[in-house]
Amino acid sequence: MWRCAGLAGAVWMAAAGTAAAQIAVSANDAKVKLVDGKVVVQKDPQPDTISIIDLRANPPKLLAEVEVPNSVVGPPLNVAVSPREDIALITSNQKIDPADPSKTIADDKLTVVDLQSLKPTLVTRVKSVVGVGKNATGTPKVLATLQAGKGAAGVSINKAGTLALVANREEGTVSVFSISGTTVTPAGKVTVGGEKSGPSSVIFDPDGKTALVTRDADHRITQLSIDGSKVEVSKREIAAGLRPYGLDISSKGDVAVVANIGVGGGDADTISVIDLKLDPPRVVQTYTVGQTPEGIKLSPDGKFVAVTVMNGSNKPANSPFFNGNGLLQIWSRTGTQLTKTSELPIGRWCQGIAWSANGKTLLVQCMVEEEVNVIRFSGLAGRSLQRVGSIKTKGGPAGIRTAEP
Repeated sequence: MWRCAGLAGAVWMAAAGTAAAQIAVSANDAKVKLVDGKVVVQKDPQPDTISIIDLRANPPKLLAEVEVPNSVVGPPLNVAVSPREDIALITSNQKIDPADPSKTIADDKLTVVDLQSLKPTLVTRVKSVVGVGKNATGTPKVLATLQAGKGAAGVSINKAGTLALVANREEGTVSVFSISGTTVTPAGKVTVGGEKSGPSSVIFDPDGKTALVTRDADHRITQLSIDGSKVEVSKREIAAGLRPYGLDISSKGDVAVVANIGVGGGDADTISVIDLKLDPPRVVQTYTVGQTPEGIKLSPDGKFVAVTVMNGSNKPANSPFFNGNGLLQIWSRTGTQLTKTSELPIGRWCQGIAWSANGKTLLVQCMVEEEVNVIRFSGLAGRSLQRVGSIKTKGGPAGIRTAEP
């Protein structure tokens, strides 16, 4: 009797734990490949996809793949997952030019994908650990394809799960969408910096009252003010570095980190720290990381910053700036101060980063190898990074996200 009660309790606790079961969504661009430093549009390409990954499994496990248009153009933040993991939003910055299939042109799609069908799979998987049930198969589906703006890039959902913002790189706007359950509805646009400003990433502050938008074309970061579904541009503009691109805000809302990608001329580029506690917020520290910091992500506890650095791996082989691999860097954070604690060679033309909820596993996307690397991280004295596996993708993985901590 006690044995049965213990088993029931274990099942209950395991099932209850799936409320926090962590899904990562990788957006994969099958339209283009990197050929000796040149981005080449593929002839008769396969459809773009998303890969849905169970980040709590050991090792992380591919749950499903869905055909969804997306693009490597823009920061690797073209995916957002709702707080309850009910839906994912995926933007598409570029599409094949119907008039010339060897080229791409600006796209404006925002795709809504239902993730709810995966929840029985996750619950059953956890139950099977204690000897109950078998794995089920969930089938995510596309719920809607909406119109954002020209060159739709970074997308984010607020922590309440009621509002989404999309940065439109080729028209200088941010699109606003209201969310009710799994229904996403257009709710207007706000002009950010003008048509040539290049809005790239957009991230909500945890309280949902403000957001930051990087403008890589005119080297500024805009602060937005938010009241319900009303979004306005505040007077505050921040100058972090040359071409601010990727962006993240800590779960406590005390700092933001920005990747300044530079002009791709072989020079070392930077990441910056914005102190959000100050009024007005401002850049307080900037650090050199190497050529082209593409992805940047704070750990869930805010103690570490992960950065993917191109390191010249996207250059032609005869370029003096070429390197055969990119880099994953980990920087520890104390307040607004960063210290580089570890570095790991990774693949080429690598993109986004996702952390597991416990901060011990990272998923790192590499376009050329068409895979998501699984990296183990120890935040103790060694602060070691170790590649322990990979998940193959259909197309080059170009953006990745979990629900925000």
